[in-house]
Amino acid sequence: MHYIFTTFFYAPLYNSLIFFISVIPYHNVGVAVILFICVIKLILFPLSAKSVKTQFEMKRLEPELKEIKAKYKDNRQVEAEKTMQLYKEKGINPLSGVFLLLLQLPVIIALYYVVRGNSLVTIDHTILYSFVKIPQVINPVFLGVSVFDKSFIFAILAGVTQFLQMHVTLPKTEKKNRESGTTPNFKDELARSMNMQMKYVMPIIIFFIAEGFPIVVSLYLITSSLFAIAQELYIRKTMMRGEPQK
Repeated sequence: MHYIFTTFFYAPLYNSLIFFISVIPYHNVGVAVILFICVIKLILFPLSAKSVKTQFEMKRLEPELKEIKAKYKDNRQVEAEKTMQLYKEKGINPLSGVFLLLLQLPVIIALYYVVRGNSLVTIDHTILYSFVKIPQVINPVFLGVSVFDKSFIFAILAGVTQFLQMHVTLPKTEKKNRESGTTPNFKDELARSMNMQMKYVMPIIIFFIAEGFPIVVSLYLITSSLFAIAQELYIRKTMMRGEPQK
């Protein structure tokens, strides 16, 4: 397991960061981390876009899903089969976002291990690829602080950007109910409760995670949230083209 983690996550991430540090002006570690994250997000963009589009398509299917639920309310097994059959017919995979989430976890862990031992300052030649140029100078100071230190301010920023991401990406169940003039059922209330927890509890969790780790982890979380917001708005705008105005 250690060999797999080192070979497929730690070593590629470490070499990528060394590469970015060597090519950017002033060889700043913070800027290199941000650029690296943006590149990773762009590489994963097709998967992320597919996940967002899946959520959008599932919203479109809500009337048909409600019909299935009402028709087979006394038979949960048939209801589940019909629901999955509808997803299959429409080419929708409701679990498409899970793989993307699981894929990012090893990256965060690898990033933590890279900065924990200050291996960006003292180059580890044992895992360095032969074609990666070693920078003569490495500057760990970003906005006046070292990326290897912990920062309350950066942790706050990580929590705030996470809140903004949740605000933009989570469905507005209360607004939908008010516009339709319907009384929210148990499912709507459960969705509203989960959305509220995700919107207000998740940023607090992110804050405590970021506060306990070096700034470089906060930079990862902040950049990821900002990228997710921009991605959501872009895909939403793209998919709404040609949709009838309500």
